[in-house]
Amino acid sequence: MKFPSLSFPRLAGNAKKASSTSTGSSARTSSANGITPGVQRSRMMEYDQPLVWVVVLLMLFGLVMVYSASIALPDSPKYSNYSSSNFVIKQAIFICVSIVAGMFTFRIPLSTWQRWAPYLFVGTLILLVMVLVPGLGKGVNGSKRWLSFKVFNLQPSELMKLFIVLYAANYTVRKQEVMHKLTKGFLPMTVAVGFVGLLLMLEPDLGALGVIACIAMGILFLGGINGVWFGGITALLAAIFSGVIWLSPWRRERIFAYLNPWGEENALGKSYQLTHSLIAFGRGEIFGVGLGASVEKLHYLPEAHTDFLLAVIGEELGFAGVLVVVMMFYWIVKRAFEIGRQAIAMDQIFAGLVAKGIGIWIGVQTFINMGVNLGLLPTKGLTLPLMSYGGSGVLINCIGLAILLRIDYENRVLMRGGRQ
Repeated sequence: MKFPSLSFPRLAGNAKKASSTSTGSSARTSSANGITPGVQRSRMMEYDQPLVWVVVLLMLFGLVMVYSASIALPDSPKYSNYSSSNFVIKQAIFICVSIVAGMFTFRIPLSTWQRWAPYLFVGTLILLVMVLVPGLGKGVNGSKRWLSFKVFNLQPSELMKLFIVLYAANYTVRKQEVMHKLTKGFLPMTVAVGFVGLLLMLEPDLGALGVIACIAMGILFLGGINGVWFGGITALLAAIFSGVIWLSPWRRERIFAYLNPWGEENALGKSYQLTHSLIAFGRGEIFGVGLGASVEKLHYLPEAHTDFLLAVIGEELGFAGVLVVVMMFYWIVKRAFEIGRQAIAMDQIFAGLVAKGIGIWIGVQTFINMGVNLGLLPTKGLTLPLMSYGGSGVLINCIGLAILLRIDYENRVLMRGGRQ
């Protein structure tokens, strides 16, 4: 299978074929490449083509479903100034820009990311602070999560999901000798994540905080953190999350509504989105009502093109369509952990932790979004990676997966005996 539209650097060690047919020349070429004369070198793909195709197919599938979910939005007063193709055109532009950004990212060596990881983390912290400054941050539906740059809106919390992967992996490698100690190993990272959490709670964005906390804790666990400290901080984080929810009346009401979504007060109140999402899945049954034939997207299910895109997929394409999406995301996460394990086996610890961190990021966010859509988790505003409408999310997802492809590429270089 070829992928002609992308241009990737060739593997080190993939030497030019000898033009001479003389025995002596062939022997010298084979000897220089470390190959026994007469034995043909096995051909290895230069990058993970199946991974590229799965990512591209998910984005294109998401583009189709965003169009289907948003086509009726201009009928409502809120979107009366928009055309029926407004969101799909913007999403197509986001995807094109994201693919170009991913191709550029692929060419950056992992050593560069490792060197710049602390600075990228601090820079994103500054952006999170800027979001809270009056006049700089842009609010939508009661939350200030965006910085407006006229042409597009940047969501710093999406950037933080990527850069916390790089920073946590870099930190774990640098502190490998003292990771079992509380004050020198674990505590500084906890303070850094805690500061990020404080800024996100002020937006507020509890969903992003949950994903970021899972990424940081997952990488520390994989990096060999002391089990006692890990268990203790996990319990502490659970207590903090519970306290935040309990002390916030509207969050507490949402939790109770989630436990009884069909209650008389909840169905038309706090659980309105959840009940209509469940109705959408129920209407879809096994094979769906047909692409474009969703009823719930006709102003019954709010945010159908963003947070609840899976519900539209479930209604229009049924259980079969949802299962395809689940399996594609499962394959990406599984592949990320395989690439990470391979890198660690070749003593590329930073690369291995980054690959597994990207797998945790995509896996956790996908699980939360799907869990919310299916009523397994309380309603929370998190998009479905690569598929939901939104420029920042798709862009950062593509950059993160391009870094994963780069790790796989460098693994292949090392297995071929070349240099990165």
